Amino acid sequence: MTQDEIIIRKGIVHILDAELGYPVFSEEVLDLSPDINDFFRGLIYKIMSGDEMKKCFFDGAEVEETETEAPAYPQTDVYALVKQFSEENMIEDSKKLAQSLYDIMNANITIPSADFGVVTFQVHSVQYLGLLKMNYKESYVHMTQNEEGKNINRIIRYRSMLPSATTKLSEAVIIDLSDYSVQIIEKKYEINGNKVNYLSEMYLHCHAAMSSKTKLDIVVNAVKQVNKKHYSEEPVKQLEAKRVIKEQMEETGSVSVEKVSEKLYGDVPQIKEEFDKKMEKYHMETAQVTPQSERTTKKFEKQYLKTDTGIEINIPMEQYQDVEQVEFITNPDGTISVLIKNINKITTR
Repeated sequence: MTQDEIIIRKGIVHILDAELGYPVFSEEVLDLSPDINDFFRGLIYKIMSGDEMKKCFFDGAEVEETETEAPAYPQTDVYALVKQFSEENMIEDSKKLAQSLYDIMNANITIPSADFGVVTFQVHSVQYLGLLKMNYKESYVHMTQNEEGKNINRIIRYRSMLPSATTKLSEAVIIDLSDYSVQIIEKKYEINGNKVNYLSEMYLHCHAAMSSKTKLDIVVNAVKQVNKKHYSEEPVKQLEAKRVIKEQMEETGSVSVEKVSEKLYGDVPQIKEEFDKKMEKYHMETAQVTPQSERTTKKFEKQYLKTDTGIEINIPMEQYQDVEQVEFITNPDGTISVLIKNINKITTR
């Protein structure tokens, strides 16, 4: 998907500023000028092309399949609101969605104030509903006042700046209106002494799976823990892990936890079992992790080494894998030498 393939259909923005004590609803949909179109397309593209989003499943949808006599939730529940949402009634439907969110925000002061964008858009003829919580950021702006016939320019701190179109929102919901499947990006905030994913748990009433980024981080951290415990004196073994993951992403576009386990630890059953148990803890022992963002995969493009003498080496993965370019030598006294070969030119910076 490219940004140009996102077609904005309709949009409206409501102000959810906790300091006001009440939401400020818009009574008109937005005039979708080219600039406003680009603004929302930029926000949506950043969200949908990243790996921070996770699938979320409405709890009410599961109950509805088996209980048809009464609704699973009152009509103020977001799942019910989404099912009855229509572009023709966008103003009133979006107000209900905004009010439901504001009620949670107003009761929990740790949740940041925001403008709430409700946007319908389509990609490849599939129609989506975007609920975009555009948290305010603090910045400085100039202000001109006329006092006694003189212009006076001042700089003031402004607390309600919206994010730019190139910013990735930290809180947003994308709903496929054909099947009501949900993708969500969210942050935890402290509520009643506990860190809570309020957007999924309290607002949507849905249970969320882990994002691709979180899954990949779990695999990488488990490998690091196992290697630190068993191969702390074997840096080449530790470097091999990144190579294996990078190789899988290049070949198949995804990372198989089973293959990582087998390639790294298959020759030592007890260590393999230890790694597998770490994956079982997250129900990921047979998972396929499929990152799509370049930001997520970029860290696997290079090997970073730092010696105990303070030397840092940055090796592109292609050269690391080529014995004609880089060689690791274990010396008789147990020390390690890194031989960098076939250098034609060295530059400094």
